[in-house]
Amino acid sequence: MKNGFKIMDSDMHIMEPADLWQNYIDPAYADRAPVGFTEVTRDLRIQVEGQVLPKGIVQRYDKTNPKMDVLNQMVIEKYGDSMARNFDGISQLNAMEKEGLDAAVMFPTRGLFVLGIDQMDPGLAAAIATAYNDWMHDFCQADPTRMFGAGMVAPHDVESAVIEARRSVEQYGFKSIFLRPSYVNGRTWSDPYYDPLWAECERLGVPVGFHTSGFVDLPQPVYQQFTPTFALGNTLTFPLENMVACADMLFGGVFERFPKLKVAYLEGNCSWIPWLLWRMGEYMEVTGYLELPELKLTPDQYFKRQCFAAIECDEVTAGHMPEYGLDHTLVFSTDYPHLDVKYPHSVEAMLGMPFSDESKRKYLWDNCARLYNFE
Repeated sequence: MKNGFKIMDSDMHIMEPADLWQNYIDPAYADRAPVGFTEVTRDLRIQVEGQVLPKGIVQRYDKTNPKMDVLNQMVIEKYGDSMARNFDGISQLNAMEKEGLDAAVMFPTRGLFVLGIDQMDPGLAAAIATAYNDWMHDFCQADPTRMFGAGMVAPHDVESAVIEARRSVEQYGFKSIFLRPSYVNGRTWSDPYYDPLWAECERLGVPVGFHTSGFVDLPQPVYQQFTPTFALGNTLTFPLENMVACADMLFGGVFERFPKLKVAYLEGNCSWIPWLLWRMGEYMEVTGYLELPELKLTPDQYFKRQCFAAIECDEVTAGHMPEYGLDHTLVFSTDYPHLDVKYPHSVEAMLGMPFSDESKRKYLWDNCARLYNFE
């Protein structure tokens, strides 16, 4: 609570210990457990099946570069207290207190990379997801009334994904599952192959959160077409991958087939939504009757009925969202403990935006509560 506003973080992150999978994975996969790096301050890298992820962006890990000292100092100033506790559950609660968060649904950091390999052994992928969820459940015991997990599922095998979604929700009380928006094994998210997963999420009443991250071994056009840097990659990849996943699910009929499924597009801004829905609507008018006869609603109508997106705490370009009838779809996020954030002043930044108090209440709590079924 801050300034009279109740606050939920729709996309707070944790920083997994480097040995999470070594400690939690099924013993049958112990010799293939992912291993985190600890060579530099707040090292995000992880080794999986001989690959180091994220790929390509070496500047942040070049210890010989004197400019790294500036970056490291910035990280220490932001997160020194949490680092001293190795980002444990108590440090997470302390961060929530600093921001004024009443509740948070938590997503991974290294875990956003760990399944980012096409053609990964489905058994290993499922074991990685199960281990992460077991650890996340333990992590949330610091305060299970305020801290809630988003369950990792491995899309490499849909049957395993369905089983893990069910387990993480029914056994652990997780509020969502999450996937990267970049597709796996050549199947886009509208492929009927994934219908059993959407059906299970619809039955469980939990949303699917799409959340990308850095360069991995999956289709990511920006990283694959340009020399990857943190600046270029995050500027373009995060919104574009969400846009592609959103358009695919809208045009691919997912929301027509599963009218009660809720989907959130996280950490990719929200200001692109009115343009994308308008653009898709134009093509629905031109070729929809030929290509998309199964769709009964417009993209705009499907999105407003079933979709959400994260708003950045200082995303001033989102001021036009109420004008388009989209302010009921936006959910607040601090993105703690990542680099390009306003922590510990994210809530203050949102409260300082030129939005109405009504919109702020929606973004900070009401929409989040509706997305994650806190009502």
